[in-house]
Formats: sequence, structure tokens, C-alpha cells
Amino acid sequence: MKFASPLCAILIALLAACGGGDGRTVPVGQAVPANFRDTDPVAFKAERPARFPVHGIDAARFQTSINWKQARNSGVNFAFIKATEGGDLLDPSFKDHWRGAGHAGVARGAYHFYYFCTSPEDQARWFIKNVPRTKGMMPPVLDMEWNPFSPTCAHRRPDARVVQDEMRRWLRIVEAHYGQRPIIYTTPRFYKENELAGFRGYEYWLRTTAKSPREAYPRQSWRFWQYSMTGLIDGIAGEVDLNTFNGSAAEWSVWLNTRSHR
Repeated sequence: MKFASPLCAILIALLAACGGGDGRTVPVGQAVPANFRDTDPVAFKAERPARFPVHGIDAARFQTSINWKQARNSGVNFAFIKATEGGDLLDPSFKDHWRGAGHAGVARGAYHFYYFCTSPEDQARWFIKNVPRTKGMMPPVLDMEWNPFSPTCAHRRPDARVVQDEMRRWLRIVEAHYGQRPIIYTTPRFYKENELAGFRGYEYWLRTTAKSPREAYPRQSWRFWQYSMTGLIDGIAGEVDLNTFNGSAAEWSVWLNTRSHR
């Protein structure tokens, strides 16, 4: 999948002439059209990622080599960067990705992968300890999904009431520290099993790589959509997750100005 239509190609050329391709950094908030490819594209029905103008990625230790400036010029407008897991795991690439994205003018936010064998208070403190309050950062993200790979937490799956209580406790602490209401990331299965359709008051970043959000999460509003795990982007070695923002380029600029840390 390649999003660069003839019109997008013209826009990319114009941006390059204004500083996007001559070694200078494109300013944060200025949307660059996505020039992405996909090794396993999906023909989405109800909604298509290509209709949205602002795209980005999420990154963790699996992305071992990122030329952030080149990725930015290829249309990586934002990046959600994995910071922590549970109460004691720090992603070894977090600091490098955080620094690199910031230097390249990529809007950046950090996310925490939740474990059900550690208290939400301990997990919130661990996230706060490792993620600096950085001017311009996007809201923190709570990643809520079942974890089948943990040697200690793989089979611990509380009921929806407990899940939602623990989420609220983590969210309250983190919001108080960063001064921005966090975003919730989730998957179709976790969303359904834990009745998150009724968990309101937060923006959602939804994972759905086989169906559109409208199909996978009926009537659920969303701010970001993770639509592929098999993206290819100039400047990034190997495959990377692709995401889009739900809104126009102008709405992206307004949202970022409103929701970024002061």
C-alpha cells in the first residue's frame, strides 16, 4: 500500500522545497503526507486509512534502527513510543527513540503496557519515573490488552469490574502528574471482554488491522487507529506499525496544540 497520490507527490515536493527534504526539520504539527508502503495491505471496507491525511507510527525496542529525520520527511507526523511495562520494565530503546523523535520534529508520546500482577499505583509510579514531562509531548497512553507472553501474568485475567477499577487508578495518577488526560489503547477482544464501550471520558487509540474501527468497535469514537503491523517507511529498518489520526491536517494542528504538555 502506498499513499502517495499524484497530489500527495506534489505536496511532498513543495514541503521538500520549504525544508522537508533539504536536511532541515519539518516543524512539529506541520502535516507531511504519508509516503508509506505495506507488505500485507488490507482492503478496508467501511473506512480506509488513505482518507485520513495525518499518519504516524508506534515504536519500541523492535525498531532497532530509525533515521527519524528521514522518517519525518516520509510522513511520520507522530510516534507513540513504548516506555514501560508493569512495575519494573523499561523498554531499552525508549530514551533513544524519545530523543530522536524530538530532534526530528516528530510529535511524540509515551505508552505503558499494563500488567495485571502489579498494582496500578506501582505501575503509574514506574511510568512517571521513566518518562520526563517534556514540553510539547502528546498525552501519555495506557496500553490495555491481554498479555499471553508474560511468565507471571499470562493467565491472570480479572473480570471487567476489576479491570476498569485498575485502569481508573492508573489514569488518575498519571493525569495528575502530566496535566493531560491519558489516551487508552486497546484491542477488539480486550475492548469487548472488559465492556470498554461504557468506559467513557477518554480518547481511544484503537487497534484493528483486519476491519475498520467502525466495524470492529461499533459506535466507539476514536482519535488514533493502528491499522497495520507491516508498514515500510524510508528511514526505518524493517516493518513498523502504521497509525492514523482521525481528522484533517488543520484538526491535527489544533488537537496537538490543545493536548500537548505545556
